[in-house]
Amino acid sequence: MTVNDDSFTNWKHREEIAESMIPMIGKLHRERDVTVLLHSRSLVNKSVVSILKTHRFARQIAGAELSVTETLPFLETLTTLDLGPAQIDIGMLAATYRADDRGLSVAEFTAEAVAGATGGNKIDRREGRDVVLYGFGRIGRLVARLLIEKSGSGNGLRLRAIVVRGGGDRDIVKRASLLRRDSIHGQFQGTITVDEDASTIVANGNEIRVIYADDPTSVDYTAYGIKDAILIDNTGKWRDREGLSKHLRPGIDKVVLTAPGKGDVPNIVHGVNHDTIKPDERIMSCASCTTNAIVPPLKAMDDEFGVRRGHVETVHSFTNDQNLLDNYHKSERRGRSAPLNMVITETGAASAVAKALPDLKARITGSSIRVPVPDVSIAILNLQLARETTREEVLDHLREVSLTSPLKRQIDFISAPDAVSSDFIGSRHASIVDAGATKVEGDNAILYLWYDNEFGYSCQVIRVVQHVSGVEYPTFPAPAV
Repeated sequence: MTVNDDSFTNWKHREEIAESMIPMIGKLHRERDVTVLLHSRSLVNKSVVSILKTHRFARQIAGAELSVTETLPFLETLTTLDLGPAQIDIGMLAATYRADDRGLSVAEFTAEAVAGATGGNKIDRREGRDVVLYGFGRIGRLVARLLIEKSGSGNGLRLRAIVVRGGGDRDIVKRASLLRRDSIHGQFQGTITVDEDASTIVANGNEIRVIYADDPTSVDYTAYGIKDAILIDNTGKWRDREGLSKHLRPGIDKVVLTAPGKGDVPNIVHGVNHDTIKPDERIMSCASCTTNAIVPPLKAMDDEFGVRRGHVETVHSFTNDQNLLDNYHKSERRGRSAPLNMVITETGAASAVAKALPDLKARITGSSIRVPVPDVSIAILNLQLARETTREEVLDHLREVSLTSPLKRQIDFISAPDAVSSDFIGSRHASIVDAGATKVEGDNAILYLWYDNEFGYSCQVIRVVQHVSGVEYPTFPAPAV
């Protein structure tokens, strides 16, 4: 047998193992509300090849490829345990087991590591929480995809309605088509049907009512059987408490804004300050995509090295508020053609840091350039640290943060030398540290942080909504603090 034959046989063997994992992952999700992760990446509804690629990706952050032969025993053990709702990272289980020297079997170690989700420690399965999307643009449709994807167990968030202004003939068909096909993020994973007479879109069995309204104060959501819902405002039309309060109609309990909030509206970056949300807070903001990209690594750097001051320069993909061709715009430069120019503009992300990270004493400034790419941006974070360090120490710290810390769902880490922006389309992290581009000299560190300003941000929005709705389940093994 040749070396190539050996490699192919090994690949087919791993394919077979990955194939056997799919029904176990699906059953845990549907029947017990358990989401199986691999280094913070969900394996639910993933294909054989996707499972194998996720395992292989681990080598970029952990230094060695993780094999399905290594993680399968942990997954098999999970199927035998009396589990309650949880997120369980089999990549972390394998890594911590490898470092454990007590001589425990995989079954014994796994049972101990997830004990907080078994037996008398189990969390009760939550009743589904209604969600309404107000606006159905780029972020609205991606949030809809995520809500539908996560509805498999039937006990989480339930997308009940979208509210839009009437768009004329066959409006609902056109909106369903935009949900079905996306030029950047690809095809919707599943089936979508439309009932024009009932004004509903059915996506993977989720019946979504389309409500037409020009003013939030004109809608009574209880008329559609919606109660205690979380409304996600994707329009950005109202950003202060007075304006957003218009959404607090019958059937709506809380309002989450997908843009920076003004005044006393709390700006939340999940992973950093989501635990500061007061139980009785009814209005909150998820800040901006750029704020979500820079605040987690800024916190990680401040915690370890201290930050005295910093500047962030964002190179941002063009957005829908720019003109396709030169035309009038209330902002002079944004009136120039987005796909033909680099456009200097402002960013509020630096000033928003103080709201999300009030303990940070450093002054952060910022500016932005819009560039002719449709998605994925990069933030260049230039920091003066409180102590001198080395490039190796900074990268080791950020790699460890991305693997084991409470920020591991927000911060990703990549060491690929040829990474470019399109590689990060669909990333679920708020920020991806580019190891190869990182510069450190003395007390100065320059971080290059990629982020999918559409999908990564939408994932952060969903995490905030899960938290305030009570369906954000604990993760095992618990992240290192």
